[in-house]
Amino acid sequence: MNTTPAVLLTFAPWIILILAIGAGFSVAAIYYAQPLLPLIGHDMHLSIEQMGLVPTLTQTGYALGILFLLPLGDRHDRRRLILSKSASLAVLLLLCSVTSQLHALLAVSLLIGMTATMAQDIVPAAAILAPAGKQGKTVGTVMTGLLLGILLSRTVSGVVGEAYGWRMMYQAAAVSVALIGLVMWRVLPKFSAHSELSYPALMGSLVHLWRRFPELRRAALAQGFLSVAFSAFWSTLAVMLAEHYQLGSAVAGGYGIAGAAGALAAPLAGGLADKLGAAKVTQLGALLVTVSFALMFFLPLLPLHAQLALIAVSAIGFDLGLQSSLVAHQNLVYSLEPQARGRLNALLFTVVFIGMALGSAVGSKLYAVAGWPAVVALAVISGVIALAIRLTCAANATACPQR
Repeated sequence: MNTTPAVLLTFAPWIILILAIGAGFSVAAIYYAQPLLPLIGHDMHLSIEQMGLVPTLTQTGYALGILFLLPLGDRHDRRRLILSKSASLAVLLLLCSVTSQLHALLAVSLLIGMTATMAQDIVPAAAILAPAGKQGKTVGTVMTGLLLGILLSRTVSGVVGEAYGWRMMYQAAAVSVALIGLVMWRVLPKFSAHSELSYPALMGSLVHLWRRFPELRRAALAQGFLSVAFSAFWSTLAVMLAEHYQLGSAVAGGYGIAGAAGALAAPLAGGLADKLGAAKVTQLGALLVTVSFALMFFLPLLPLHAQLALIAVSAIGFDLGLQSSLVAHQNLVYSLEPQARGRLNALLFTVVFIGMALGSAVGSKLYAVAGWPAVVALAVISGVIALAIRLTCAANATACPQR
């Protein structure tokens, strides 16, 4: 079995930069809707619960795509998978821009989530391209692009949506994905398969990997709970700002800039994981997420402008914690069995985006029933659970590698 790339790969920072941009543009597709929900809801006459279904179905599609499509990266040329998904994603984004019925919107949203998993094909490709001793930093660089795509997508979509309408945002997104797909087609080398297993055997091996590696289970569950908190916040923020502060989608998207400041820590987190141990970074990240969300319990005690400032500070803090924890968890998972990186990544991110989907669904429901304090409480409880998982792991050093 050939376990090396099909051609001799030379580490080129500019290729890693292109991969980072590709990851950012593709994953952004599943987050454009969040600041646009009030606009979409007004245009299509949707309730709060119906608006919440859009990010829920998109993130559910992402989880399904990771589980059922990402393992193909161990069996087929990752370059071909990336290019196929980029073409499909561009078409689906264009279709989303012309839909006028809720059921069609939800169906396309599900498929957008599935094809946006090209971002998760890009991350293992970067790990393969990385030179020895720099895997954490390289993965962190690509994750910076991915995470900036997650966070700045809200800023861009909020501004574009308010100025030109939500449909124009999806049309622009389709063009961006098509263009970066063409660039990657020109610069990416071919990758050899790491496995000769059939697709059914690949899927069956996921169960074996999940049972074999307790550190994989802990990483996935801890990051999954952090994702519940993350998604509950971002899926309800635009609606909350519109109802309580009479602020539009551009302001809601502007909070993505605050969150993006946290995403810039991804390469630093990767470097720290290389030097100090990824397990320690995951503990600190979960703690920062929990504390940052807990700060928002003090919102009712502050004047109006201070409330808005505290939300921004909290966004910086919890995004910094979540992104640092994610990069460190990927380092831990990738080191378990290098020949199964695609499948290990699939398992990790399936749980992460189940958490994202749950955060969107439960957060929207809690907001409709009990308001913003209930969303904050959900986020804090989820952060506490993630922190407990990592601290329990730390207490059992033999079961928790410090890589």
